[in-house]
Amino acid sequence: MSAGIKKVVLAYSGGLDTSVIVRWLIETYKCEVICFAADLGQKEELTGLKEKAISTGASKIYIEDLQEEFARDFVFPALRANAIYEGTYLLGTSLARPLIAKRQIEIAQKEGADAVSHGATGKGNDQVRFELTYYALNPGIKIIAVWKDDNWNFDSRESMFDYAEKYKIPVPLTRDKPYSSDRNLLHISHEGGILEDPWAEPPEDIFVLTKSPEAAPDKPTYVEIDFEKGNPVAIDGKKMSPAKLMDYINTIAGENGIGRVDMVENRFVGMKSRGVYETPGGTVLWAAHRAVESITMDREVMLMRDSLSPKYAQLAYNGFWYSPEMQTLQTYIDATQENVTGTARMKLYKGNSIVVGRKSPNSLYSEAFATFEKDQVYKQKDATGFIKLNALRLIIQSILKK
Repeated sequence: MSAGIKKVVLAYSGGLDTSVIVRWLIETYKCEVICFAADLGQKEELTGLKEKAISTGASKIYIEDLQEEFARDFVFPALRANAIYEGTYLLGTSLARPLIAKRQIEIAQKEGADAVSHGATGKGNDQVRFELTYYALNPGIKIIAVWKDDNWNFDSRESMFDYAEKYKIPVPLTRDKPYSSDRNLLHISHEGGILEDPWAEPPEDIFVLTKSPEAAPDKPTYVEIDFEKGNPVAIDGKKMSPAKLMDYINTIAGENGIGRVDMVENRFVGMKSRGVYETPGGTVLWAAHRAVESITMDREVMLMRDSLSPKYAQLAYNGFWYSPEMQTLQTYIDATQENVTGTARMKLYKGNSIVVGRKSPNSLYSEAFATFEKDQVYKQKDATGFIKLNALRLIIQSILKK
């Protein structure tokens, strides 16, 4: 047991783990526990959280609306980078954790706390994301990572259910449906239970943000999304704040069955994990952003940026949001977005997000050059020399082989 810990700030969601952890910290460390819950767009999940935390033993709880900061400073930078982990995952949880941990450190400083704590397990990615942020922002803070604590005597969710029942701690999960979920403005994730079998199809009743494509409307929905310097700023001509825009597009996309992802991903700690995600609005925004880029970005700039997108996604996924390499990478990414201003028209239909139009005042597309009809600006014979010069090394290689 770490000596000298009198006050702890706990990252608190009100789920099974953190509900149990409040009582466990008090019993184990004989310390004061302050809970912190970040409102990142969980909606009804925050209902009754204050009463629950206090009744479980917390001395106080901070519940803070960080939705605009999350959308503006975490989601949109990743969107500008077209960051997608392993070609599929739009980083919903990965982008939320550094913001939660940052604010947790700020509250610990304000409250004069000795330590911070989280409920992430020793098998997952979130432990890394939380703790790397703690170290980056306050290297001297003590960290109580309960699943790695010698005093932690729980070995399964069943044992945690038993503890919760013993102390009459209300928890949102049941033994029959022990799915773990994490919701914010960008997505909701589902893990655990039957989902641990990668062959088992996710049951329809786990989905929250999206209709199944089969149940989506039979008529397509069209939306026009305006971008300024790589950031979405308006939908159908109506300007919105980052958080309100994401909430709005989530509803429209979810109604059309868009954004379901079922993947087996490689965790940073080395194991593979199956996750089911719903990212309705993000799926549309990523496709729309790419559409505007297609007519505004120089070819070589886009090629270089695209080569860096996987690295950006990896850094975010692995918890290095506050690393110097991420800061440097973001600076370059943002420089590539200076001309990415325009509008994408999207057709949303039964799980599909289809680009059907794009326009920009900064467009590099010229119909005069691209036309298959007669033009006055391009001499097609010029391509002969261009091809021969590019073929020279191939010709030499072929001659030498013979």
